[in-house]
Amino acid sequence: MSRSVDYYFSLASPWAYLGHAPFMDIAARHGLAVNFKPVFLGDVFEQTGGLPLAKRHPARQRYRLMELQRWREKRGRTFVIQPRHVPFNPSLADRFVIAAITTGGNVDGLLRAYFAGVWESEQNLAEPQTLVALANGAGLDGARLAEIANGAAAEAVYALNVENAVEAGVFGSPAYVVGGEIFWGQDRLDLLDDMLRSGRAPYSAQTA
Repeated sequence: MSRSVDYYFSLASPWAYLGHAPFMDIAARHGLAVNFKPVFLGDVFEQTGGLPLAKRHPARQRYRLMELQRWREKRGRTFVIQPRHVPFNPSLADRFVIAAITTGGNVDGLLRAYFAGVWESEQNLAEPQTLVALANGAGLDGARLAEIANGAAAEAVYALNVENAVEAGVFGSPAYVVGGEIFWGQDRLDLLDDMLRSGRAPYSAQTA
């Protein structure tokens, strides 16, 4: 029986950016169906007790910058630790992703283009024209995605994703949920890979 994973993420999350390519490799290797679920982290944090970056203690903010440098080296990536347009409101970009899902487009390709746009080329993904141009470059119809992203249906899915995330116990980005078991953070991808390789049943918060 094939498995699926609910993939919760925000385009404003550097950790989702760092984890995206290796996560997609894992999903492909194990034949895992991916349910892409962009979420607005502000709403998730509000309901689960998290804090936006600007409100975290300075020690936590400094540690984050060190971790990003470590993981940039670990993943062999080249990206800007503090891009000029971060933080930004990712809600429209996230809804473009929902539009791509709705139309059956290449969601993985779009996400790679958008993540690179934020963290590598320092583009402003709060700007509609940037989102359209990057979508076109990824082989999708950016104008069509914009039309859908600005509609009520995309807004409803976006809100439902937050509801689903909170119900599943998700509290940050990225989070990968398989059979109710949550793997939070791209630094848990090896554990996700281990689970899928072993074929074991999902763990729960109940101890044996």
